[in-house]
Amino acid sequence: MCEAVRYRVPSAFVQFIQKMSTVSAASVESAVIEAPEKKPLKPCCACPETKKVRDACIIEKGEESCAVLIEAHKDCMRALGFKI
Repeated sequence: MCEAVRYRVPSAFVQFIQKMSTVSAASVESAVIEAPEKKPLKPCCACPETKKVRDACIIEKGEESCAVLIEAHKDCMRALGFKI
């Protein structure tokens, strides 16, 4: 019959494995804790590029002359999930 073969694992190896499992668990926990929650984007802060150009046009030329820029800003806002 076959005899069971037993291997002796060096204690340094066991300690290394224990340390690695602790380190990886700690890094996963810290990654979860350190990840800040994103605050939702406010409409006043969305699409600053199109908003600036649109506002300047409205001030200089009036709303009627800036329909293209107004629509461009609305498209940008819609792309970010705002319902306009």
